[in-house]
Amino acid sequence: QVQLVESGGGLVQSGGSVRLSCAVSGLTFASRPINGLNGLGWFRQAPGKARELVAAISSVGDIKYTDAVRGRFTISRDSTKNTGYLQMNSLKPEDTAVYYCSVGHYAENEYFPAAGYWGQGTQVTVSA
Repeated sequence: QVQLVESGGGLVQSGGSVRLSCAVSGLTFASRPINGLNGLGWFRQAPGKARELVAAISSVGDIKYTDAVRGRFTISRDSTKNTGYLQMNSLKPEDTAVYYCSVGHYAENEYFPAAGYWGQGTQVTVSA
């Protein structure tokens, strides 16, 4: 059973920084991809709004960001710890949301989260 657990969220002032972590069990980043599960992605969802992709990274290091966070956020993963990260700098109130980690398929600069492979989410609140 694949499980993902996010952590690191909290209340942060505008302009501050926070690093989110995503601990993955049931599969390893060091293993060759199976069933197309070659990517890790971070999504966020604010109340009343649709869930949106924030950043994604493939097993070979391909990375994409949504325009709203490019230059401020950095996605990475540590295959030794089997953990993904999202470093969030220069935070803005509009970054306030629940952030979710996912495992999925990364191809042609697009990321597709796999059904059922989501963490429980971690709240990030940025005060003005």
